[in-house]
Amino acid sequence: MLKKIILGITSLFIFHFALAAPLAMESLGNGVYVHHGVHEDMSEGYHADICNVSFIVGSKGIAVIDTGGSLKTGQALREAIRKVSNLPILYVINTHVHPDHIFGNAAFIQDKATFVGHEKLPDAMERRRENYLRINQQWLGDTFAGSEIVKPSMLVKTTANLDLGDRTLLLTAYPTAHTNTDLTVFDHKSATLWTGDLLFVERTPSIDGDIKGWLAVINELKTHEAEFAIPGHSSSLKDANWKKQLNDQERYLWTLLNDIRASIKKGEVMEKAMSTAAASERSYWQLFDIVNRRNVNNIYPGLEWE
Repeated sequence: MLKKIILGITSLFIFHFALAAPLAMESLGNGVYVHHGVHEDMSEGYHADICNVSFIVGSKGIAVIDTGGSLKTGQALREAIRKVSNLPILYVINTHVHPDHIFGNAAFIQDKATFVGHEKLPDAMERRRENYLRINQQWLGDTFAGSEIVKPSMLVKTTANLDLGDRTLLLTAYPTAHTNTDLTVFDHKSATLWTGDLLFVERTPSIDGDIKGWLAVINELKTHEAEFAIPGHSSSLKDANWKKQLNDQERYLWTLLNDIRASIKKGEVMEKAMSTAAASERSYWQLFDIVNRRNVNNIYPGLEWE
C-alpha cells in the first residue's frame, strides 16, 4: 500500500513538473519573444505544440500572442514568461480560431488578462466547441486535461490599439481568408508583424476559409510597413525577407486554385484533383500530401459553382 502511495505521489510530482517546465523561447530583442512550434499534423503525432506562440514585454505589462493547443502548453508558455518578467500579463490575443492557437488560453485566466480576438471569434469558438473538445481529447488524451475554450471579451471589428506602456500594438481584423477570424498584430516599436496563419512558412498553407479572399489579403499584406514578420508556423525566423515568403505562399495558393479550376473544367472528380492539384508545389512544403489533399476537399465543392 505504501509503495502505491509513493508511486502516486511520484506520478503527481512528475505530472506537475511537466506542466511547469517552461517553453523554450527565442529572444528577438526589443522585448519580443517567440517559441517555434514543430511541424506535426494535427491528425498524426500531434502534441499541442505546432504553432508559434509569442509574448511582448512593455513598460506597463505583457501581451501574449497565441497560447498553443492545450492548457499544458499554455502553462509552459506562462512559465517561460515568468522567467523573463514579473510584469502583469495584460492581454492574451488569439490570431484566429484554430485549436492549436487557442487552447492554452485557460492558463492565463488567473492573470485576469483581457482576452482579445476578431469580432467573429466568439461565435466561431462556440460553433466549433463540441467538435474541438472531442477531437482534441482523442488526439491528446490525458495531456488535454483542463483545456477549455476561453472566448475574447475585447473584439476587433476593423482595428484596435493596445497600450503596453512604451509600445503600442495595432490589431487588424480581416475578411474571410485563412479563416473567418483572422487577426494580425503589429508592434510599432520593433516593426514586427504577427501574421497568425495568414502567412505560412515551410509548412503547407491550410485553407479553412476562402482561398480567393486569402489571395486578396496577401495583396494587402504586401503593402505593410513591417520590417519583420512572425508567421503562425515556422521553425526559424532567420530570413527577414518575409514578403518573399508571402510570395511563396501566394504562388502555392494560385497554383492550387488554377489547377482545381482546370480539373473542374475537364470534368474530373474531386478525388483525382486531390492527387494532382498543386503537385508542382510538393517539394517546397512540409506535410504537403496531408494538407494539400485536405485543401482540395475544402475548396473544390465551392469552386464548382463559380
